[in-house]
Formats: sequence, C-alpha cells, structure tokens
Amino acid sequence: MKTRAAVAYEVNAPWQVEEFEINDPGAEEMLVKMSFAGLCHSDEHIRMGDFTEATLPMVCGHEGAGVVEAVGDRVRGFKPGDHVAASFIPSCGRCPSCASGMQYLCDNGAQIMAGSDKFFGERGPVKAMSGIGTFSEYAVVHENSVVPVGDWYPLEAVSLCSCGVATGWGSAVNVADVSAGDTVVVVGTGGIGVNAVQGAAMAGAANVIAVDPVEMKREFAQTMGATHAVTSIEEATPLVQELSWGRGANQVIITVGDATSDLFAPAMGMVGKGGSLTLTSLSNMMQNDISLNTVDFAMSGKHLHGSIYGYCNPRADIPKLLRLYDQGKLKLDELVTQKYALEDINEGYRALHDGEIIRGLIDFSL
Repeated sequence: MKTRAAVAYEVNAPWQVEEFEINDPGAEEMLVKMSFAGLCHSDEHIRMGDFTEATLPMVCGHEGAGVVEAVGDRVRGFKPGDHVAASFIPSCGRCPSCASGMQYLCDNGAQIMAGSDKFFGERGPVKAMSGIGTFSEYAVVHENSVVPVGDWYPLEAVSLCSCGVATGWGSAVNVADVSAGDTVVVVGTGGIGVNAVQGAAMAGAANVIAVDPVEMKREFAQTMGATHAVTSIEEATPLVQELSWGRGANQVIITVGDATSDLFAPAMGMVGKGGSLTLTSLSNMMQNDISLNTVDFAMSGKHLHGSIYGYCNPRADIPKLLRLYDQGKLKLDELVTQKYALEDINEGYRALHDGEIIRGLIDFSL
C-alpha cells in the first residue's frame, strides 16, 4: 500500500515529504495508521548527521501513537482497532536485559538508530528510524515495538508518553531516584526536561530548579512543578547553595538538546556529597571528552548516570503514565504547543530550534 512520509535524504538537507510503498506486515508485524507523531530533537540528530551509524536516507520519527489496522499471523495480544503507543526501544521479554527488568536496554534495540528498510520509493528503499518511522501516515512495525493502551486515552496524549514524557519523567523518578525533600536541578526544559521537572515534583522534591535560556520555557516549567527558574548554570549555582543550606543539589539532570562537553564540570559542581548527575541528552556520537574534577568526584562520593528512556519499561510504564494523566496528576495536554500537518514538518523543527515550542506534534488529520 501507499503512504506519505517525511524523509531525510542528506545531512542538513530539509525534510522531504514523499509517497512510498510499504509491504504488508510480516508474521510478527502489524500495520499501524499513525494519528500523531512527536517532533523530538533526536530525529534532528539523525538529519544533522550526529549518528554515523544512521545511514540516510531515513524516514524518522520514533515518538507517536496510532491504531492497528492489520496484524501478522503470529502476532499475539493485538488486533485491528487497538490503540498503541510506539516504543523506540523494543522489548522482546527474553533477552538478559528484559529478563532482568531492564526493557530499556533490550538487546533488540542495539541498532535502533540504524533502522531497517521499510519504505520503497522512486529513489530506492528507505530505512525507518528505530524500525518504526512515525513520520509516516502508515507504519509496519514489529509487535515488540508497540505498547497497547486503553482506547479511552486521547491518542495525542498517548503519543507524548511514547518517548518525551517517559524519558524525562523517568530521568527524575527512575534514574536520579529523586526523594521527598530533595533539591533538584534540571538543565534544559524543553520536551524532555519539562517532564523531568514534573517527575521531580511528583517524587516530592522540595526544590526543583529549572535552567533554560529561553524565557517561555522557564515560565512554562514553573507551571509544571519547578519552584525556581534561572537562565544558566552560573545563575543556578549560588541559588542551589542557598536553597540547600550549603549542601549542594541532591540531583542534577541534563536534558538539553545537545550535551556539549563544557556542561559537565559546572553541572557536577552543583552536585552535593553523595549526589548524582544524570545525562539524558544526546550529542554528536564522536564527542568522547568531558571534563570533571576527579578529586571532587571521588572524594565527595558523587555519581554520574547515563539515562536512556528514563529507565522506563515501556509495557509497564507507558500505561502507568497514562493512568496518572487520567487521574489529573500528570500534565500532558499542556505540553503540546503546536500541531503541524506532515507537510509542515520543517516549520515545526524550525520552531523547536528557535525555542518557540515545548512539544510540536504532527497531526495526520490535518
């Protein structure tokens, strides 16, 4: 069948919307009609060439939600009409990571950025990011890469939980392990960071300091649980000392769009004894160097965590997040700044880079 999709053909070239053919679902696959797809910075990292193993051309998009249209012969637990969230890390349930309760490290996700050939156009086959490619009206995906959700949840909200909300919220709750009374700093409060703010506030942090140079994002973070908002780490550092009575932050979480090496030393400088620095952001994969004061790091018993998917187990945690949303405890509707037609994807990403939106969504009904 035919589908329209946004594809990145060359590094730093604009997204192009074209028509493709897609195959019928295989035995363990399903055909999903996408309803919404999130404009995440990770997709831009692919288009901008930050991941050398991600071979272009590629239909990107890894955050999204839709409705199952057809299933393969060996698919179990799904049927046409089911509502599903995309999961950019698959969960096979059998590899050592999944069996140990770490679906976010599923062995099947090892090549998530490399993608696989899913779309076939006039210029030849095109890969799908994470084996999904939510920047397409229709996607053929493996059953391990989607999560069933209740059909009473708005698919707009479901799409947000498939990546941005889970990753940000989990960075605070699961990875940084925020506890009641903690002082937390979130550096970068876009679509991921603002959910780290939500997570820290829900976990009972006494102080949640949002750091972002964009005024709109600082103001928005304060509606999502931040107790304070400042423009830079330099401004945050004395505030942390004041609020923590000189002890330093219990947790600092980096959720900027591009984690450059110069962030680490000042961010770790805000961390108090026994505290942690969590890195959720991506950067160019060739960036190998960061600077830390090793004596302070070792002698103060500090911790540095890498975070993928906020350590969320998608099959358990996406429904959990939606339940919190249903109860009015987790804000999702407020996150969507603007919806775009698929043809307007370049405008959506321009707005993201210019700091005009928290989360933009491709709405396939437009």
